Amino acid sequence: MPDSTISNSPLPGLYIVATPIGNLGDISARAAATIAAADVIAAEDTRITAKLLSHLGLRVPMTPYHDHSDERTRTTLVTRMADEVVVLVSDAGTPLISDPGYKLVRDARAAGRHVTTLPGPCAAIAAITLSGLPSDRFLFAGFLPNKAKARADTIAEFAAVRATLIFYESGPRLAAALTALADGLGNRDAAVAREISKMFEECVTGTLIDLAARYGDAPPKGEIVVIVGPPGDVVPEQADDATLDGALRDAMADRPVAQAAKAVAKRFGLDRHDVYARALTLKEGA
Repeated sequence: MPDSTISNSPLPGLYIVATPIGNLGDISARAAATIAAADVIAAEDTRITAKLLSHLGLRVPMTPYHDHSDERTRTTLVTRMADEVVVLVSDAGTPLISDPGYKLVRDARAAGRHVTTLPGPCAAIAAITLSGLPSDRFLFAGFLPNKAKARADTIAEFAAVRATLIFYESGPRLAAALTALADGLGNRDAAVAREISKMFEECVTGTLIDLAARYGDAPPKGEIVVIVGPPGDVVPEQADDATLDGALRDAMADRPVAQAAKAVAKRFGLDRHDVYARALTLKEGA
């Protein structure tokens, strides 16, 4: 008996469909067939999804569903799922990964609707396969906060996690994020993957400090994934007195002395108490 979820007449309900993260040729046959059978596509950005539909030669009604969609929008979609096929897509990759789709899934399940997923591309998974870093255990952490203190506090939560860490990032924020990761986690092995599956795909590896320096004056374009190795891969950076003082001044610019000293001590593999004493001397002499 054929599977109703891949036939031309799928059951009414919600279909969570992964779409290409770059190369449109990565769309699966099952995903294309389900999209073709949809009564409506709930799309993060209908303009982007329209390009995929054009590639597939399809015309399917779409409705926006994104971060700013309200409860009324979800209720309307859930109501339609009783008799219609509703396909949920994000701009690229697997829906619900750093986007608001989980609320729609939650409400659909609460209403007793049929819910299924069509697995496929995901930037986080693709990037870790490119990185060459340990992939037996990893933690996806999404986007780091914009503000320096909130970002440092978030990174501190992951410092003791014995797993490879995966972050999404934008080009303009990349160097600052890499520097903050080095301050909070130590100078671990890392990778920056971008434009995955596209013509200019690249995955650059090195330590966090090396990568921060590489991208400091040349922010890259495109969708970016940062992969950070587990704690065992920390490589303390070597520093003379001038480098240490400069790092402390930078760290103390946006955080308390104790936090700054702790981050710098971890970055250079130095005794925290010695670095704290040096930080106090610098602050008093400022």
